[in-house]
Amino acid sequence: MVNYIDIALIIISIALIASVIFQNKGVGLGGLTGADSSQVFTARRGLEKTVFLITIGLAILFVILTLLSVAIGS
Repeated sequence: MVNYIDIALIIISIALIASVIFQNKGVGLGGLTGADSSQVFTARRGLEKTVFLITIGLAILFVILTLLSVAIGS
């Protein structure tokens, strides 16, 4: 059982890393000139909102699996 949880943790962690990388916005040529684009707030819509919600779900699942792994392992 612990092996399945460990494999699930690896898969979830890779998916979580990928979803965080997909959210990387505001990185462009403006950073070279010193312009700070982090001051502007825009609402999440469409695909950006979906990726944001997937990231939250993956993070919650990762924490639950980690706690389950610790509980079973001890």
